Amino acid sequence: MKPIQHIYLSLGSNQGNKFEYLQTAVNAIFRQIGSIQKISSVYETPAMGFNGDDFLNCAVEVHSTLSPSKVLQEIHKIEKKLDRVRNASEGYASRTIDIDIIFVDALVKDSKALTIPHPEMHHRRFVLQPIAELSADFEHPILKKNMVRLLAETDDKSTVVKQSKWLRNPGKYYDFSKLNYIAIEGNIGAGKTSLATQLATDFNAKLILERFKDNPFLPKFYEEPGRYAFPLEMSFLADRYQQLLDDIKQFDLFNDCVIADYDAYKSLIFAKVTLQDEEFNLYKKLFHLMHKELPKPDVYVYLYQNTERLLENIKKRGRGYEKSIQASYLQKINEGYLEFIKGQHNDTIKIIDISEMDFVKNRSDYLSILDEILT
Repeated sequence: MKPIQHIYLSLGSNQGNKFEYLQTAVNAIFRQIGSIQKISSVYETPAMGFNGDDFLNCAVEVHSTLSPSKVLQEIHKIEKKLDRVRNASEGYASRTIDIDIIFVDALVKDSKALTIPHPEMHHRRFVLQPIAELSADFEHPILKKNMVRLLAETDDKSTVVKQSKWLRNPGKYYDFSKLNYIAIEGNIGAGKTSLATQLATDFNAKLILERFKDNPFLPKFYEEPGRYAFPLEMSFLADRYQQLLDDIKQFDLFNDCVIADYDAYKSLIFAKVTLQDEEFNLYKKLFHLMHKELPKPDVYVYLYQNTERLLENIKKRGRGYEKSIQASYLQKINEGYLEFIKGQHNDTIKIIDISEMDFVKNRSDYLSILDEILT
C-alpha cells in the first residue's frame, strides 16, 4: 500500500452561492482525493489583484495516497464540475471555485505543471490564516518558518473576517463509533491488510496485523506442505490467540475501535485444508478451548475475489515463498470461509465482492466498501 500523505489545500469562491460551492468542493475532495482530517473556519477576504466580489476562503488537511500530480488532476476535475474554467491567460478573475495545493508534507517540487509549496502562499493572508488555524506549528520546508510566524510577517495586510457558519466534514457520515472490533478477512491476496490499514488510518482505530512474516514455518510449508502443515498451523494458532487476547482485551482508550486484518476462526479454516483428519481433529479441540476466551468482532468483513484475481495479486506482491500457491489451494480456502460464514446465521457478517474493484487506486471503490460495512 502506498504511504499516506498529508496535503494542505486552499479553497476559495467569489461567485454565486459561495458557501455552497465550498461545501460541494469539500465533498468532492473527500470522494476523489482522500479523507479530510480538518477543515478550517471560513473567512471572508477581499479580491486580490482585480476588482471583484469578496471571496470566501478556507483550508483543508487531507490524507491521501495519491501522488501530487494525480491530486492536481482530481482538483481540475472538481473545478470543472463546479463550472470553473482554467486557461493560461486567465490571470486574476472571479471564479466559482479555486483549489490550490499548498503543501504535501515537506515535499519540495518545481515543475511546469506544479510547484510545491505554493510559491505565493506566504504573501497571501487568506491562505495563511486558515492553514495556521489547522496547523500552527507546521514548518514551511523552504522558508523554515512555521505558519504563525509567516502569518505575523506577511506583507499582505488585507482584512480577513471569520464567518460564523462552518463547513461540514463529509467523512463524519461514516460513523464507526459504535463498533469496538472489526475483523477484515479474505483469501490470500484479497487485500485485507490494505483495507484494514486504510480504515485504521482514516478512523483513528487501533490496527492489528497478522504477524505472518515472523513465522519460520511458512516458507517451509510452501516447499513441503505435508511435513510442515501441523507445526505451521499450531504456531499460527498460538500467535493469533496471544495477539488478539493482548491487543483487544487491553483496549486503547485513545482509539475509537480495533481493526484487525484477520479473525481467530481463520486458524480453523486453514487447518481444515492443510491438515490430515487425525491432526485436524486434535487441532480443532485445542482451537475451541482457546477460542472461547476471545472477543467476537462487531462486524466480520469477508473480501471475496475470484481465484484468477487472487493469483494476480499474489504475483504482484512478489513473495518468493508464495510462488508455488495453486489455484486449487485458493479455491479450497475460499470454500472453507464460505462454509464458515453460512453456518453463522449472523447479520454482522458482510460478504463484499471486490473482484472488479481496486479500492487502493480508486477511492470510489473504497467508499463503496465503507457503505457496505456500515449498512
